[in-house]
Amino acid sequence: MRDVVEIGLGKTAQRGYHLDDIAIVPSRRTRDVDDVSTAWQLDAYPFGIPCVGHPSDATMSPSSAVRLGQLGGLGVLNVEGLWTRYENPTKVLEELAGLDEDARATKRLQEVYAEPIRPDLIAERVRELRAGGGTVAVRVSPQHTLALAPVILDAGVDILVIQGTIVSAEHVSTTDEPLNLKEFIADLDLPVIVGGCTDYKTALHLMRTGAAGVIVGIGGDDWSTTESVLGIRVPMATAIADAAAARRDYLDETGGRYVHLIADGDIQTSGDIAKALGCGADAVMLGEPLSLCDEAPAGGAWWHSAASHPSLPRGAFEVAGEPLGSMEQLLFGPADEADGQLNLFGGLRRAMAKCGYRDLKEFQKVGLVLDR
Repeated sequence: MRDVVEIGLGKTAQRGYHLDDIAIVPSRRTRDVDDVSTAWQLDAYPFGIPCVGHPSDATMSPSSAVRLGQLGGLGVLNVEGLWTRYENPTKVLEELAGLDEDARATKRLQEVYAEPIRPDLIAERVRELRAGGGTVAVRVSPQHTLALAPVILDAGVDILVIQGTIVSAEHVSTTDEPLNLKEFIADLDLPVIVGGCTDYKTALHLMRTGAAGVIVGIGGDDWSTTESVLGIRVPMATAIADAAAARRDYLDETGGRYVHLIADGDIQTSGDIAKALGCGADAVMLGEPLSLCDEAPAGGAWWHSAASHPSLPRGAFEVAGEPLGSMEQLLFGPADEADGQLNLFGGLRRAMAKCGYRDLKEFQKVGLVLDR
C-alpha cells in the first residue's frame, strides 16, 4: 500500500523517493560482464546504449548529436535553440562558456535566445544531422509544435520529441488553440516522444495519445529551479515507478502495445543510471553529465532549455568547468576517478552483471531497498 502521510487536518501527501534514497539488491546469480547487453530499441530504431542526449544547447550541437549517435546513443537537437537562431552560434557559445559566477548569466541567456527562430536553419540543421548517418531526432516545445511541425516534418526527421517542463495530454486554453496530442500523433508516420510527466495518471494519458516514448521527470538536478519557481518537484524513483505501473496497465489495456520510458532528471553517475533503469525506465536522458565531455559545444557550461525563458526562467547557469574527457571516455571509459562520472555505461553493464541480468528488460525486475 502506498505510504500516505497526513500533513494537516484534511490534507494528505504521498511519500516519494529520490534515486539517492534507494539502492539495488543483487540476486542469487552473477553474470560475466561480456554477456550483458545494454541494447535498446525505440520503434524501428536500435541503439547500443539507453542514452538520450538532453536537448540543451550546452550539450547538443549537430556535431555532438551525431557523435552521440555514433557511440550508440540518441542525440536530440533543440529546434528552438541557438543552432536555429544563428547561422553560426559558435561565438555566442564561446561567450557563454566564458561567463563567470559574477555575470548576470540568466539575463544574457534571455538576450541571446531573443533572436527569432529561422525555418531555413531548422532544415539546414536536420540536413547536417542526416549527413552524420545516424538517427535524426529533434525537440520542440508543446507551445511551438503546431507552428514548427510543418518545417520539421518537411526536413525529414526520424524521431520527434515534444518536450516541456510538464506536458499533459489535455491542455486547456481559452486564448489559443491547444495542441491535441492524440490527433497530432495519429496524423504522423514517425515515432513521437512526449514529456515530461511525474505521475501515473499523466503518464497513462500520454501513452493513450499514441506516443512511442514518454519522458519521466522535469529534468531536475542541482541547477534546476523549477521547485523554487513553481513549487513542483516529484522524486525520480517514485516518478519512474509510477510511470512504469501506468505502462504495465496500458500494455494490458491495448493487448501488448509497449511505450518506452525515458528518465530525465536527478541522474549524474553510472549508479544513478542503474537505479533509474531498475525502477522501470528503458533509457535515461543525460544533460549535465554530457556537458563535461570535450565535444560539448558550450565548453563545460550547463543550462536547461527553460533557463532562457523570457519571463519566467527555471534553471540556473553553471559556469564552465574542466572537461572530464572525450564523450567516448565519459560513456565507456576508462575511468581514472572513482566517483561514477566516467564510464557511465560500463558502470551500468557491471551493475547488470553483478545482479545476474542479461539485458535491460530483465534488469527492470531487479530488487530495490530503501537505505535512507
